[in-house]
Amino acid sequence: MSQQILNEQEVFRRESLTKLREMGIEPYPAALFPVNISSKEIKETYAEGLEKRDLLINELLEGKRVNVVLAGRLMSRRIMGKASFAELQDSSGRIQIYLNRDEICPGEDKELYNTVFKKLLDIGDFIGIKGYVFVTQVGEISVHVEEITVLAKSLRPLPIVKKDEQGNVYDAFVDPELRYRMRYVDLVVNQQVRETFLKRTKLMNSMRQFFNDHGYLEVETPVLQSIPGGAAARPFTTHHNALDIPLFLRIANELYLKRLIVGGFDGVYEFSKNFRNEGMDRTHNPEFTVMEIYVAYKDYNWMMEFTEQLLEKIAVDLYSTTEVPFGETVLNYKAPFPRVSMYEAIERFTGVDISNMDEAQLRVTCRQQGVEVDETMGRGKLIDELFGAKCEGNFIQPTFITDFPVEMSPLCKRHRTNPQLAERFELMVNGKEVANAYSELNDPIDQRERFMEQMRLADRGDDEAMTIDHDFLRALEYGMPPTSGLGIGVDRLTMFMTNQSTIQEVLFFPQMRPEKVH
Repeated sequence: MSQQILNEQEVFRRESLTKLREMGIEPYPAALFPVNISSKEIKETYAEGLEKRDLLINELLEGKRVNVVLAGRLMSRRIMGKASFAELQDSSGRIQIYLNRDEICPGEDKELYNTVFKKLLDIGDFIGIKGYVFVTQVGEISVHVEEITVLAKSLRPLPIVKKDEQGNVYDAFVDPELRYRMRYVDLVVNQQVRETFLKRTKLMNSMRQFFNDHGYLEVETPVLQSIPGGAAARPFTTHHNALDIPLFLRIANELYLKRLIVGGFDGVYEFSKNFRNEGMDRTHNPEFTVMEIYVAYKDYNWMMEFTEQLLEKIAVDLYSTTEVPFGETVLNYKAPFPRVSMYEAIERFTGVDISNMDEAQLRVTCRQQGVEVDETMGRGKLIDELFGAKCEGNFIQPTFITDFPVEMSPLCKRHRTNPQLAERFELMVNGKEVANAYSELNDPIDQRERFMEQMRLADRGDDEAMTIDHDFLRALEYGMPPTSGLGIGVDRLTMFMTNQSTIQEVLFFPQMRPEKVH
């Protein structure tokens, strides 16, 4: 086992830890610390006179001397003899605190201030304080500390971001490799990162509220599946020792949710972790969050309206407007969104009408358009590659791409007026797919044949072709009502709703190569 190598700061902090214990101060106490207000609540109450919510806030608003109890990290310190100013950071922000030696240590023993606060505490340490709120002569809302408690000693120094008088920033913690690997540090020192994840939670809560208000039921389905169904993707595999069978991490939860519609629920949804053993880039992570919802007695036209209403609500809940900045663009989520058929989009951006082409003609067309294809690809995959290369990136504002070729959609109902098409749409935002929806295929005979075609594609070498799921077919044979389903990539939607250019910025812990241990 390799010995941990400590730098000078880490050695110094461990020595301070030892000295605290020698003084009878436990640096990691187990006792409850009775926090009763946050730094943000204090500032907002004084600065804006918020609506009176409880006794503590009432007293603050009335200008009375109010005892407050806060806890957080010590983030800066200015020692001026018998008095000091410092900054405390809790989960809601930062606030200035003021300490006076003779008030912290009213008796003859001044060690708590002279030794503990001035010498043994370090930036990043967790402390608890009790005191009262006041406003300094320069107008800064602060807490006058009467008691201080050590809550947790930090043994590693935090990166300290510095600004000069001109506002230039130095020593910022900005390296993506370090930020994603040590997200816990990133969250402490980069406040905007915390805001992104707060918005992510608010976005998911907005979606839940929308579905719940419509009366739909949130459910859970298996992560470990015996058949990786519901999407065209390569799965991660594992082995169940007790049953001695291979299992797969789910690539989608679609087939299980549709089983619940068969079982009699009118509307079910799930926020699920899905896993696909594929590449990683700015918009893909092998582990990702998807929301899927299935509603009985609806079709894809209804689902388009439902989807645009949902995204409009999310934007308004997050920003009180439907206009959301993304880079140099402003994305407008005001319903309704434009609708463009897939064949129309391909013809618009390539000048070629492919609607009546067979597989051989499509392969030639793809190569003429500079799209790389191979012999394993069937008609659906060829069209998908052509659309992705030539059309996808052109749809910046929210746009529905509708009426896909039936070969691209093995779980989707055939179009009611053109059996060569499927009643499917994808929602494109900023040139990327954010949502995918169908009028769900509920004809078990047609579904069986679609699965068999997928098996034929697998035999040709398509490693993303779907596997036949006999139990799902059995469920359909018991009868599934007309149903529409929708899947939304939560991570990608969060990117676009929070103005982030990479998916890693909206995942607390994105997948990374193992760290080298020295």
